[in-house]
Amino acid sequence: MDPSDPDRREPDLFDTALAAAIERLPAAYRAQLATVAIVVADEPSPEELAAVGAGMLLGLYRGVPRTAPGASHAAVPSVITLYRGPLARVYRAPDALAAGVEETLRHELAHHLGISDRRLGELHRGER
Repeated sequence: MDPSDPDRREPDLFDTALAAAIERLPAAYRAQLATVAIVVADEPSPEELAAVGAGMLLGLYRGVPRTAPGASHAAVPSVITLYRGPLARVYRAPDALAAGVEETLRHELAHHLGISDRRLGELHRGER
């Protein structure tokens, strides 16, 4: 394994960052993790990229947001996918990778809780 290749870093670095990000979530949000699977994939598929109209994805939420009527009885489970390769390429330093994993997890968890990208942008800018 070439440690200089960001796509081939020790998996433990990414996994440790993800575990720490989960632990840093407020308890109320950690409780919501019982209703969504978190998976790690090396790269997004061409179909996933096309589905969201993106050239790159760091993470993706698929499912029924918890705020939707009938979410508890959805036929398909909700899934948050974090993409190891893109995150490692964007966030090259270990501390940056940890911050990027945490930010991406929080972003996708917000979608699981019914918060849109538009609203996330407003919150990020401090708008009401």
